Amino acid sequence: MKEIISSPQVPKPAGPYSPGIRANGLVFISGQIPVDPQTGELVGGGIQEQTARVLENLKTVLQAAGLSLDDVVKTTVFLQNLSDFGQMNEVYGKYFSANPPARSTIEVSRLPRDCKIEVEAIALERSA
Repeated sequence: MKEIISSPQVPKPAGPYSPGIRANGLVFISGQIPVDPQTGELVGGGIQEQTARVLENLKTVLQAAGLSLDDVVKTTVFLQNLSDFGQMNEVYGKYFSANPPARSTIEVSRLPRDCKIEVEAIALERSA
């Protein structure tokens, strides 16, 4: 069985996908981009501001699933420009300061709405 994870505080998906799916003790979080969930607009600023917004959106989906960043076991970070890695990593490290999850970081040629970063995650339910 799978359960769709969403809430009014989660940014609305831009296509036919769910913000998150719970299945067999895991929660899969779709890629989050730096969209303000209140306005539906991309946040301004550079990679640091966009990274913070993405991780706040990720937290919101996790909270809707009854989880937190501490439950994340794997993330994939997609960067439009790998030269932003250091600044992204600085912000990322503030969100995942203790026991960080496994992570892959990939440079891509383009992201939705021409944003600078997208992050997807897999979390493990505490009861699993």
